[in-house]
Parts: sequence; structure tokens; C-alpha cells
Amino acid sequence: MASRLQVADSRPEDWVYVSEGGATIVFSYRGTENPHFKGRVLRLRKVHLLDSSAVHSGEEEPDDPMIAFHRDVISYLVPQAFLPDLDVILLNESWLDALERLRDGDRPLERRQKDKIDKLRKKGVLATDLVGGEGIVAVEIKPKWGFLPREHHLSQETVSNKTSTCRFCMHTYLRSQEGSFPTDYCPMDLYSHNETRIVKAIHSLWDAWVRSDGSLNNFKIFVSGKVVKPSHVRAPLSTTREPLIVTNSFKETVTETLTALLLDTEVLGIISSLQRTLDELDIEGLAKLYSMTASDNAKSGLASVVADPTLEDWRDFVACYQTSYRTWDHANPDPKHIQYYLMSYLLSATFKDCSIILRIGQCDQSLPSARSVSIIDLDLKPMNKLGGWEELDRMIVERYKTAGHQKRCAP
Repeated sequence: MASRLQVADSRPEDWVYVSEGGATIVFSYRGTENPHFKGRVLRLRKVHLLDSSAVHSGEEEPDDPMIAFHRDVISYLVPQAFLPDLDVILLNESWLDALERLRDGDRPLERRQKDKIDKLRKKGVLATDLVGGEGIVAVEIKPKWGFLPREHHLSQETVSNKTSTCRFCMHTYLRSQEGSFPTDYCPMDLYSHNETRIVKAIHSLWDAWVRSDGSLNNFKIFVSGKVVKPSHVRAPLSTTREPLIVTNSFKETVTETLTALLLDTEVLGIISSLQRTLDELDIEGLAKLYSMTASDNAKSGLASVVADPTLEDWRDFVACYQTSYRTWDHANPDPKHIQYYLMSYLLSATFKDCSIILRIGQCDQSLPSARSVSIIDLDLKPMNKLGGWEELDRMIVERYKTAGHQKRCAP
């Protein structure tokens, strides 16, 4: 069965590096010998270099939690048409070691200096390849936060900023002060369903992509499954085997195609709605509610929340979210619901950090290609992130207030 494929049924040299995030690394199948792998990507967990000597227990390793989370939680919130198929694949340490030796040099240097493939894992994830295919052009966008919080739970110190300037734009200011590449991108424009504002958002993402030579993680272009960087493209576009040239005409072609796709899909509306309805309290309100229910650890705030929900807990929450949760008085939250509010915020964070893949066509315009929009990177966030998010939120607003101006992000 495809769900129990062995990675050793393929050759390491048949897989090419695609991209990676903080926790996983992705390879795309380029072989021809095994049809079960055609059109699929291999998603592997990573381990920090300092933890590379860790030994997993001899017990039966569970399936990657991503698969169960998608099946029992995400699939009830997002139509399957917008999600990749996920299956379990059985791993092999010597095979993973060979893959790492072959492809580690394709990874960004800053990634290689921090982590590597967790070769002791026995199970990985096989998913739909959304960026591959000969001559296929695909764009990955990380939209980020698509809403402004309500005033109910905000302090006097933060309410003016948070209800006027979106979280991403405030965070961008903080990052620019710390040396990151500046960007004019505002997620509220992308989510607006307004053609003029969507074009503005895409142009801002494109310009930041060029200025940073593709190092920012919220906009990527793939051709035939490979990441394209502005500095790597030289030859003009004439056939599917020649690289793209970064010109204004290509920029406008991509912008026009992306805009049409985004106006025609409900994906961004789904993401924004889930972000907003799952984060009714803001991190400030969540911290206040938790302090009302915690005892000895209350003084450490959300940093004291460490116990992760079980899969059964998540099933119960989704059932509640789809029914009674929507009728609760979120302006006056009941402390007895604190566990569900904590879980709700975690799930909102998943949708705030997800990406969308837009397959926008063939390099060779004479060939037919199916355009599509899909959501990826819907990973479960752990409870022990909450304390850091609370502190980061405080820092972002405090630093933004020192800017001396207040940007207005239209909803």
C-alpha cells in the first residue's frame, strides 16, 4: 500500500532538494523506476546539530504527528481540494545517510550550520508535489496574519497600535531595526480580495524577493521543482529547459496570473477566517484568562503552559469549535474554557504561519497546465511556544511605538 511505502524502494539519487523550514526538509522525486513516488515529495524531520547523538527509543515509532493532525483536525476545517495528500513512508538510516551526503550541499549554508536530517527516524511523510513537473512555474507565499484584533482584551498601552497596524507590519519594523531586509508588504492587502491591493501586495513581495536575493521566506518561485533566485537567472525565456529572466515583463506576467488566481479562490478567505475566529482573545487576553485559572505558576504567565493536548483533545476541540464555540461570549470569556482557548490560539498560530502554493502554468505557453492553489505547512504548534509568543508580542508593540509614526493597515 502507498501509505506504507519503503523509502528504500527508491534510490537516494532520485530525490532532489526543494526547500526546508524550521522543523522539516523537503525532497522531490525525479526518478522513473517506481510509479508510487511519481508526483510526490518526501518530507523529513530535522534534528539540531547539537542533538545529533540523541537515540530514539526502541519502541514502535508512531506515524509523524502531521499526518494524524491533518486527518483529524485540519481536514475538518479546510476543504480537501486545497490540501496535499499525506501518507506514511518507512525510512532507513543508511538510505537517509546516503541522501544527506548527496544533497546536503544544496541546502542554504545557514541551515546546514544549524541542523540536519534526523536519520534515526523510522517514519516520514510522503506528500503531493505541488511545485514539481517539467517546466511548471509555481509560487509559494506565506501570507501571515490577515486580521486586526478586537479591542476587548487589549491594554491601553497597545490598543491604538494593534487596532490600526497589523501584526506583520509592526513585526517588520522590529526586524528592520535588527538588520533584516525591509519590505513594504502588508498581508491585509493580499487578503483584501481587492485587485488593486492584491497587485500592490504581490509587487511588494516581489521587490523584497529581489532585494534580498530570495532570502526572505515569505515569497519563493519554483521552476520545474527548483527554487529560483534573482541572482541565479540569466538566460531569456524561450523553452522549458532555460531559466527565467527576472525582468519587469516577467514580474507583471507573474503578478497578473497570481492576482487572477487569488481573486478566483476562497483559500485566503478560509485562512483569514480561521486565524481570526481561533484568536478571539489576542495573546494579551489569553494571558489574562490564564492568570485567572493558574495557581502557583500564574506569575510566570503563559510560559508555564507546557502540557500538549492529545489527539483526542484536538478531536474534541474541533467538534466544539464547529458548534458551541461560536456562541460563546468571547468578549467575556469563561475561565472554565481556558484549555480550549489555549488550543484555539495554537491552531490560529498554525494558520498564521502556513504557506500557499500557486501553480501558475508552464514556461512554454503552448503547453496546457492546470492552475491551482493549495495550503501547506499546517504543522501543529506546541504549548511551550506560548510564553515566547507573549514576550515577542510585547516587544513588537513596544518597539513599534518608538517609531514615532503609526501605519494604518486597512482591513
